[in-house]
Amino acid sequence: MTLVQEENRKNPEGAGKTPSASSITGLDLTNFFLADVQGGVGPYLTVYLSSARHWQAGPIGIAMAMAGFAAAVCQIPAGLLVDSSIHKRALVAVSALVTALACLLIISMSGMAPVLAAQILMGAAAAVIPPALAAISLGLVGRRRLPGRISRNQGINHCGSFVSAILAGVCGQYLGLNWIFYLVCGSAIASACGLLLIRPKEIDQKIARGSEDDNNEPPIAIGRLLSQRPVWVFLCAIVLFHLGNAAMLPFAAQVMAKSHPGAEAVTLSACVIVAQFVMMLVAWGVGRAMAHGIGRKPIFLLAFAILPIRGLLFSWFDAPYAIVAIQILDGIAAGIFGVIAIIIASDLTDGTGRFNFLQGMVALAVGIGGGLSNLIGGYIVQYEGYRVGFLSLTAIAILAFVFFLCLMPETRESDEAPSKLPQAA
Repeated sequence: MTLVQEENRKNPEGAGKTPSASSITGLDLTNFFLADVQGGVGPYLTVYLSSARHWQAGPIGIAMAMAGFAAAVCQIPAGLLVDSSIHKRALVAVSALVTALACLLIISMSGMAPVLAAQILMGAAAAVIPPALAAISLGLVGRRRLPGRISRNQGINHCGSFVSAILAGVCGQYLGLNWIFYLVCGSAIASACGLLLIRPKEIDQKIARGSEDDNNEPPIAIGRLLSQRPVWVFLCAIVLFHLGNAAMLPFAAQVMAKSHPGAEAVTLSACVIVAQFVMMLVAWGVGRAMAHGIGRKPIFLLAFAILPIRGLLFSWFDAPYAIVAIQILDGIAAGIFGVIAIIIASDLTDGTGRFNFLQGMVALAVGIGGGLSNLIGGYIVQYEGYRVGFLSLTAIAILAFVFFLCLMPETRESDEAPSKLPQAA
């Protein structure tokens, strides 16, 4: 329990509200279409730069890392912006459209500079979308219903990724790799339309930033929040998680591009499809597990335990079908992370008024870890080969597991009886 939870427990039910069908539908549609927008073009960029532009692993690593570093710089301002703004829908819409413009920049201009500029734009947009979506969800349903709502958000988001991966594979194989970027543009426009269905008056702005509904006190000082041991341990664990995880699929994509030229887009799409299908099931399962009283820490530990196994398997097998099968593990780990990270952030900021700020810090940690993973891993691969690269990520993943196991406490409140937890939002 955080240091302000005891002081601000005036509304123990956390404003468990029931938003209108229009808002729920709008939030569902937004999550579905943002799946293809939120990560930009992701690992498809490595395939595009390797196959269409003939870049080496080092420059590709720089390009992939640039989005992570740009997101890292923007995370804290993005979290503070979402906390203070009452126009959270507009923030998501603008970020989606910026991502679409960045995709057009990559395919319309040659050279390294446009790609890096586009990655910076995508990174900045990616800093805003996750905390803004989480804030909209929290403001609509309240903290007590947030686990069920986030589980639903992630399930729908992964469903959208599943569908977009199929479309990306078809487009890349039959229409050309450029059409993968056009697909992101269309999804960005569709997500902006979905946001129009969410009724802004139903978003409780106090609850959306982590304050109690009847608490008129200003948010606590940022330094006071970050000084809490569970907060900084949580953020460091996320950096280690993504440092050991982020570069694995891009490396696998590069291996496939070299060993099976011409079929890399379809094979990579198969990897994404398998992972996203598993994520859909895992997101639902995590929501059910929390509803039955299982703590956040043991669920998250499972995700940490999967990473080194995945790294070892990638270092041993390079056949396309094996790589696709290994992505099942990525689906489990990422599905857990997508739900639990938001819920732990909500637990740690209950009553502080800093929920979106900590969401920004979480995304900052993701960006730092992901950026370093692609940058360092890219040059390890360039000079030592893919096997050493995968084994290096495996060692980091083992360190992440031990760190979280030994230092992170359970954040589930003792008064959250299983029977009181909502099953769905």
